[in-house]
Amino acid sequence: MMLNPDAHFMARALKLAEKGIYTTDPNPRVGCVLVKDDKVIAEGWHQKAGSVHAEIDALNKIVNAIGATAYVTLEPCSHIGKTGPCCEALIAAGVKRVVVAMQDPNPLVAGRGLKKLQKAGLIVDCGVLQQDAEDLNKGFIKRMSTGLPFIRSKMAMSLDGRTAMASGESQWITGIESRADVQRLRAESSVILTGINTVLADDPSLNVRFAQDVTQPIRVVLDSHLRTPLTARMVDLSGQTWVLTCSEDQRKIINLENAGFQVFHINEVEGQLDLTAVMLFLGQQQVNTVLVEAGAILNGNLLNANLVDEWLVYMAPCILGDQGRGLFHLPAMQAMNDKKQFNITAVRRIGSDLKLIFRA
Repeated sequence: MMLNPDAHFMARALKLAEKGIYTTDPNPRVGCVLVKDDKVIAEGWHQKAGSVHAEIDALNKIVNAIGATAYVTLEPCSHIGKTGPCCEALIAAGVKRVVVAMQDPNPLVAGRGLKKLQKAGLIVDCGVLQQDAEDLNKGFIKRMSTGLPFIRSKMAMSLDGRTAMASGESQWITGIESRADVQRLRAESSVILTGINTVLADDPSLNVRFAQDVTQPIRVVLDSHLRTPLTARMVDLSGQTWVLTCSEDQRKIINLENAGFQVFHINEVEGQLDLTAVMLFLGQQQVNTVLVEAGAILNGNLLNANLVDEWLVYMAPCILGDQGRGLFHLPAMQAMNDKKQFNITAVRRIGSDLKLIFRA
């Protein structure tokens, strides 16, 4: 006999939701399990934006759901979008109880679905494995509650804190296992963001390279003065490549657009892109998560602006020497009182490297 059947079946629903981790953007990842007499009678998950929601996917797989309990990782929707309201579908199917991990984070709709179910006479319980559900949709939750995406910055360094040799050579500091983990992080992200200096130095691809079904993240270059080469490798790859700029040079803009880039104008601060405005713009474009892959200057500016939610550092067991390049460019820091303090939230070994996760 299960000690806690609600937690058991919700954990199963969360596993289903994880199947959409690379494909549901800008929608949340959601799973649903239908249970009757302590037995699973149907399962469903949201596969991609525009497809049926998890509850409908599960209901479509059975003839009779009368008297069942539905375990859903996110509050069933009560509004009409690209698909009909899931609340009404559950009610019409004769479901008697709905167990929800968390409320919809959208302040305009949060709680409405639960109230509609209760008004129809269904038993509703909310908050089962809530933290797990929130962890699965950090970006969606943050965008809905603040208008900003969830922002991670990924860096690789040696034991002595260097990201590259003095010449700029950096391939490869970390091992193959860490680089594979980065591909997974890219696939989970809505946007991969870098700065123009990285583009000029490395001509990166910034795409996802593995066999699973993946919606390629949007590649975003922060380029205040439109120095992006028309021949940059990333523009020839599948998916979208955006250049965000504060320049109004129409000739350069037209040339970039003709080459395949999408160019967007963002407000400036002292002649450089306003990073807060950049992130607000991305949130307005329904971007849930941003993965930053950039150099010391952009990471230093993001740190000073307090915009990054999570710092990911892959540390390799090697030494690059005191002439190597550092993680952050922070010239204003002169005294110990200026130091930036972080909290370590996780440490994990990946191959021969360590993956460190920090929050400011």
